[in-house]
Amino acid sequence: MAVRLRTPLSEEDVLNLNAGDIVHLSGIIYTARDSAHRKILELAERGELPFELDGAVIYHCGPVVRKTSGGYEIVSAGPTTSARMNRYLKEILSLGVRGIIGKGGMDAEPFKGRAVYFAFTGGAGSLAAKSVKRVLDVLWLEELGIPEAVWVLEVEDFPLLVAIDASGGSLYR
Repeated sequence: MAVRLRTPLSEEDVLNLNAGDIVHLSGIIYTARDSAHRKILELAERGELPFELDGAVIYHCGPVVRKTSGGYEIVSAGPTTSARMNRYLKEILSLGVRGIIGKGGMDAEPFKGRAVYFAFTGGAGSLAAKSVKRVLDVLWLEELGIPEAVWVLEVEDFPLLVAIDASGGSLYR
C-alpha cells in the first residue's frame, strides 16, 4: 500500500502502517547521528531541548551540505546505519518521536505501539536530497560539525519503505 503522510505523525498514522508499505513523507524532519542523539537526550533530561519531538521523525543521516548566500543546501542526504543508535532508541521514542528513517534496521521491540522505522536505500543520497525542499535550521553545527549536527529539513514526498511497524512486523526477520 502507498500512503502520503505529513509530519508531525499521529499515533493513528503510525498504527495504520504495515511493514512493506510505501510512504511519501512531507513536512519537517530532523537529522541525527550518534553525537546528536547524546545531545538530544542530555538536553531533554534537563528540560532544555530547543525543538519539539512529539510526533517527530528523525533521519539517521549525516548530510553533505553546501553553504549558499541564503543559508544551506543539502547536496546529498543518504542514510547512515541505524543499528548504532539502538542504545538510544527507547529514550528517543519516549520523547514522542513517531518515526525513524535509516538503513539496516533496528531493534523492533521499542517501536511496538508507538512508532515505525522507515528504510531508505543506502547509496541514494542524491535522490533523498531531491526531496529536501529547504533547510529550516541547523543546531549545534559548531559543536558537532556538519555530519553530526541536527539539520531541520522540510521534505516533500520523501519516498520511504516501512521496514518495522508499530505492531512488531519487520522486513528484517
